[in-house]
Amino acid sequence: MSTLDEEDRREYYRIEDRIALEISPLTSADTLGTDLLQDASPLFNLLSELHLSEFESQHLLRQLSDSDRPLANFLKAQNRRIDLLSQVVAQTILGKIGEPQPVVLSEGGIEFSQAQAYAPGTLLSVKMALMPQALGMLLRARVTHCDATPEGSFEIGALFEAPTDAQRQLLARYILQKQAQQRRSAREHSAPNAI
Repeated sequence: MSTLDEEDRREYYRIEDRIALEISPLTSADTLGTDLLQDASPLFNLLSELHLSEFESQHLLRQLSDSDRPLANFLKAQNRRIDLLSQVVAQTILGKIGEPQPVVLSEGGIEFSQAQAYAPGTLLSVKMALMPQALGMLLRARVTHCDATPEGSFEIGALFEAPTDAQRQLLARYILQKQAQQRRSAREHSAPNAI
């Protein structure tokens, strides 16, 4: 895959990953609404909201840990239960979105291959399921480039438009975790085998 545009490359760290992805163009009527990215799937909306609310409440849980350790431990246990449920929801959604595919992902945008071409400037709805955290995200993105490949598909780069702070931070956390995982894996493969 080629890289995202120069500005995105300097501002954000990119990773290569495999994610479940559903792309659809937004119509002009979609862009006029205030809540233009409400998905038709209640399960996907639930998954997305679970992660956003968990992320937004983390600082409160850390503060609570300092003053009331038993209550904080109870709430952490409840969070684990909710995480397990969200993983079940994510597995159900993955069957509807499709198999994971290779992408280049950053906080600022995404690059992917698709059979359909989109002209630069086209506004897209980008539905992603990031695993193994079962993170469901629905973002709006604008196509920056669309290049034909020898295989007959198109390599498309798009920048996310107006993500919320929570969405951007969730993406950043996911990307940092993936980066750390890739570094650990590279170190393990490059380390000589001990006898």
